[in-house]
Amino acid sequence: MQDPIFGWIEAERRRQEEGLELIASENYASPAVLRALGSVLNNKYAEGLPGRRYYGGCQYVDEVERLAQQRLKILFGAEWANVQPHSGAQANAAVLLALLHPGERILSFELAHGGHLTHGSPLNISGKLYTVAHYGVHPESYLLDYDHIRDKARTFRPKLLIAGASSYPRDWDWAALRSIADEVGALLMADIAHPAGLIAARLLRDPLPYCHVVTSTTHKTLRGPRGGIIMMKKDFDNPFGEKTPKGQLKKMSSLFDSALFPGIQGGPHMHSIAAKAVAFGEALQPEFQSYAKQVIRNAQALAQALMARGYTILTGGTDNHIVLVDLRNKGITGKEAEEVLEKAGMTVNKNLIPNDPQPPLITSGIRLGTPALTTRGLTESEFQQVAEWIDQALIHRSDESRLNRIRAEIRSFLRSYPLPYEPVADQTPVPDEVPA
Repeated sequence: MQDPIFGWIEAERRRQEEGLELIASENYASPAVLRALGSVLNNKYAEGLPGRRYYGGCQYVDEVERLAQQRLKILFGAEWANVQPHSGAQANAAVLLALLHPGERILSFELAHGGHLTHGSPLNISGKLYTVAHYGVHPESYLLDYDHIRDKARTFRPKLLIAGASSYPRDWDWAALRSIADEVGALLMADIAHPAGLIAARLLRDPLPYCHVVTSTTHKTLRGPRGGIIMMKKDFDNPFGEKTPKGQLKKMSSLFDSALFPGIQGGPHMHSIAAKAVAFGEALQPEFQSYAKQVIRNAQALAQALMARGYTILTGGTDNHIVLVDLRNKGITGKEAEEVLEKAGMTVNKNLIPNDPQPPLITSGIRLGTPALTTRGLTESEFQQVAEWIDQALIHRSDESRLNRIRAEIRSFLRSYPLPYEPVADQTPVPDEVPA
């Protein structure tokens, strides 16, 4: 019996191959990463850590996890790492569980200004369990104001200061943030889910020397499988001063290990850990450095090309892979732009701008990213053409024939930049349309 699920998988493969992927949090994992992800390691339970499992038969998966840890530590210059988080959200939740008691205070980047849901949003467990205040960007420059962050920290006196964003196009001053944290007696956590690959390539400032703990995803600029990680440059004593049976201070590493399992997760996904190891190995190659440099060059070229066409780019440019577009002067909402661009063969996401007059499901902006198309081989000149397609689609947003023509141009253009994915072998017919 043919399973229709494989038809939908093939439809998604074609969608990825035939369109311009401009979502900043998406990328194309290598065939080697996907091969590890779809391996027999999916079948193995391995609760615990290498050498200290609660199941038998772990001698081989122990080596897989040790290799993932070793490669990750080399990649970022970390002294300790946990590669088991199922996602970045799980990594963040484990850190909060390890470091804070319910009700204790977090100071983090405002979600509507570019922060992340897991940094204390009232809709997330982080905002339900802890007392949260936020800092934001300057209302005119849209840049972080570190004096403002210091003032907020002095007033709020957080136990944990969280830095990192899902839509902030500039680099972070980790040294300044550590100075603020030290002044108010707070711990400092960096969530580098978005720029992790660029930090690993030494193109952006490194948070590890300054932060007590660093979390990340593995599938954005790192170009690996979907998953999370936790790292430290050095191991710190338990800030609660709790004692082990031997009377020694617990280390943070043991707090994070136990907060993850059994705190919030069950067995680690060994197939995903193997795929992470493959991705970390790829990121250690010289080719990845070249890739990461091109990601930034492409983002800067895209920002410049859109500004030349009259678009408002928040902060006036970008240091990383993200371009934030304020569409208010173009008379279109983020939601409308997202829908129009998808009709024209370009995938983006609507995005709030700071102090956005529109609600989160509408927004006044869109977020663009360059990691995926850089993986396909596009460079600055091709991103000039991408900007032109974006502009033409938004100008002619009511002209279905024009949008279809742009879609056909993009499909033809991308034949020169093929994805290394074979069609799904199962002969299940590919659906023509997604059901309503």
